[in-house]
Amino acid sequence: MKKNKIIFWVATGLLCVLFFSGAMMYIFNYSRAEDFFISLGFPTWIIYPLAILKILGAIAILTKKSNFLKELAYAGFLFDAVLALAAHIMVSDGEYAPAIIALVLLTISWIYDRKAYGNYFQNLTSQ
Repeated sequence: MKKNKIIFWVATGLLCVLFFSGAMMYIFNYSRAEDFFISLGFPTWIIYPLAILKILGAIAILTKKSNFLKELAYAGFLFDAVLALAAHIMVSDGEYAPAIIALVLLTISWIYDRKAYGNYFQNLTSQ
């Protein structure tokens, strides 16, 4: 059990640092983020809302106050990473490594959350 919690917290910490640092880059280096978004064909108006959602998602996963919000954050991070990976592959810019790392960390975090702390949905259906 202790090993599962350690794996969960390491993967989750790294995942949240990855998404939080991306959000900080969006906020504090907007021109660079804008260039990335334009090169990927995404609208630039989504940069600030995406940054805010990345910060809120990291908080939801780390605090574990609401299982619904935590699962929503995991889903949002999954969509973000999959779409980022697909976009980088489509434009062939070679910048897909962070998306792959995010997907690996996300998978480990999600699996070990269940191993270390139990499955919320299983507990809900057994009541």
